[in-house]
Formats: sequence, structure tokens, C-alpha cells
Amino acid sequence: MGEPRVSFYVLPGREERDRRLLACRLVEKAWHAGHRVHVTVDDDDDARALDELLWQFSDISFVPHALAGDAAAADAPVRIGTAAEPAGNAEVLVNLSAALPGEPERFERIVEVIDAEESRRRAGRERFRAYRERGIMPETHSLGDA
Repeated sequence: MGEPRVSFYVLPGREERDRRLLACRLVEKAWHAGHRVHVTVDDDDDARALDELLWQFSDISFVPHALAGDAAAADAPVRIGTAAEPAGNAEVLVNLSAALPGEPERFERIVEVIDAEESRRRAGRERFRAYRERGIMPETHSLGDA
């Protein structure tokens, strides 16, 4: 597989919920496009919070998903896990973790969601540089206040 398309979505605020909501919308879009998706988060608490939000974020949509450790995870088109858990056969990675994904080249698409909270912004800049050092040229989408 060639190099992935990497997109950074940059939110102006600092609210973790806004970052997770954007991730839910991006996961939904990728799933509707027929892709298998893995969402990487920093820890189990983040995984459970995103799991809950994926059930609730839209009244008119359903995104079938599972936590990586659950029995249903192998068959779920959307999986949520930490960097320590394998991404399975996902084509799209949505990275909410502070870490650079292992083997980013294995994905067709990587989506990074960051915001203005200083430690997340700093970690996002480090991942942006790391992608470039690997020869992957990320694109950036700055989302306004609206």
C-alpha cells in the first residue's frame, strides 16, 4: 500500500466534547462511504466516552461500532481502541490519541482531530512533523468558530 492521505482537522476551541463530536461525524462519513474505521484514543476512559457519544451524537443516524476488546469488535465496521490495540483491517484511522499511529502506511486515510488546548495542539504539531519526516504530506483543515 502507498502512503496514506493524512488530514488534520483543527478546531478553534478547547472542548474535548467538540473534538469527539467532530470525530463522530468523520467516522460516520467514512463508514457511509463503505470504509472500515478504527478510532485510536489515549486510554480506556476515552474509549468508553467516545463509545457512548457514537450512540447519541445523531438522532437520525446509527454507526455500528464496538470497543476493541469486546467480542463484537472483530465484525464491527467501526472499532474504538487505544494505540496498544490492533486496528484490524481498517482502511481509515481517526486518531484522537496524542501518539503517532504505528505503521501509518497501512491505512488509506488518517484523520487527526486537534483543537486549541495547548497540550493537544503541541502533540498535533509533533505528529504533523513526524508525518512529514516519513515523506507523508498532511493537509490541514482549519475549522472556524461558526
